[in-house]
Amino acid sequence: MTTTVEQLSPTRVKLTATVTPEQLKPSIDHAYEHIAADVTIPGFRKGKVPPAIIDTRVGKGAVLEHAINDSLEGAYREAVTETKVRPLGRPEADIVSVPDVNTFAGDLVVTFEVDVRPEITVPDYDKLAIEVASSVVTDEDVDAELDRLRSRFGTLVTVDRPAKSGDFAQIDLTAKIGDTEVDTADNISYELGSGDLIEGLDEALDSLTAGETTTFASKLLGGDHEGEDAEITVTLNSVKERELPEADDDFAQISSEYDTIAELREGLKTEAARSKNYGQGAEARNKLVETLLEKTQIEVPAGVIEDEVHRHLEAEERLEDETHRAEVTEASEKALRTQILFDEIAEAEKVTVSQNELTSYLVQAAAQYGMDPNEFVKVLSENGQIPQMVGEVARNKAIAIVLGKAVVTDTDGNAVDLSDFVAIDQDDDSEVVLSAEPDEAEGDEAAVADAAEAIAEANEKPAKKAAKKSAKKAEAAAE
Repeated sequence: MTTTVEQLSPTRVKLTATVTPEQLKPSIDHAYEHIAADVTIPGFRKGKVPPAIIDTRVGKGAVLEHAINDSLEGAYREAVTETKVRPLGRPEADIVSVPDVNTFAGDLVVTFEVDVRPEITVPDYDKLAIEVASSVVTDEDVDAELDRLRSRFGTLVTVDRPAKSGDFAQIDLTAKIGDTEVDTADNISYELGSGDLIEGLDEALDSLTAGETTTFASKLLGGDHEGEDAEITVTLNSVKERELPEADDDFAQISSEYDTIAELREGLKTEAARSKNYGQGAEARNKLVETLLEKTQIEVPAGVIEDEVHRHLEAEERLEDETHRAEVTEASEKALRTQILFDEIAEAEKVTVSQNELTSYLVQAAAQYGMDPNEFVKVLSENGQIPQMVGEVARNKAIAIVLGKAVVTDTDGNAVDLSDFVAIDQDDDSEVVLSAEPDEAEGDEAAVADAAEAIAEANEKPAKKAAKKSAKKAEAAAE
């Protein structure tokens, strides 16, 4: 098969593939076999109908149509391989010319238009300067950690005063649209200032005293009237405040492995330092990505973004929400630009993904979704998403490599140690999932190994035109 490529735009190409009669013959043979197994013709068993009878009773046009549709996927994959383009979306196939419908002589010529990853110039990222917040732990930081620990051991005590932020209120809620009551909730507990319930509730409860009632307007968050404006009536039944235990040696012994409050504070200081260091790593990572995106010109295919935005809004049932559409569009464009950039860096750095790395990533991801790893991987495999997971691991490794080459300092000018964030396992001798057949294993790793075999399905399948179109072209070629 021969293929030519035409660059329609920086993010879209047209591939023209020419399939010879010899290359199409296996699809012709398969078409006869499939039709023979599918049709019912008196005097012949299913699957045993000779090609000559099929030609007479079904027609060569149907055979050619079946063969063409059957060959499209393979032709597309071969065209992508030959031209080395890097598809980002689902291609559109168009039949340009077909073999003779009577003799099957002549070439099949088909074009595929597809969005592709644009060529980009990656900026120099060696010794990139990144500044993050200081990790110095103050007494106030330790006090905050201690207060959080004390709150876990606190008790709620009813108080006779107006409610304020941080209090726990027992409330009744009623929602009305016009004169119709649409929802109620009785005696629920709510922490003022948390913002966990309906918008406007914190302001309505502030300074309210037990036994008092007030109303406010807000949008409903769920149910049959989700998103509609309603009048909310709230009654405050009681107010409770959290009473914290004394920060003394007794508390240290009850709440931790330490014997004294001084030892506990020292332990909390260590935890706060670790937390701040983690925050520095996350901040450095985010700033590094933002800096490189600002320095890199990356065009993204509009069609790919539109499809992603539509899927997102459709899943949320918010297709008519133009404000949210704009937000999702911006986020989708940034996500795709980030993917393209770090895919390029991963290639430049010759990043590979091992079976162990894929296993670890998928098991962790399953835990985040609260799913059994075997079931999680099965779902990913069935939806063709394993290649995306491999790409995500590779991009994370690429970011770690770039972060390891950056010069990271805090706002005080001190060098920041991010060794825990940039460590790459160079001694992983497990197989590379993109080129090796995974070994048999048990438990979680067996599920991941099975899923890794689906990586070969990374390329999208071509969109097939309606059968009528190819049939008409076949008939036209015969005339």
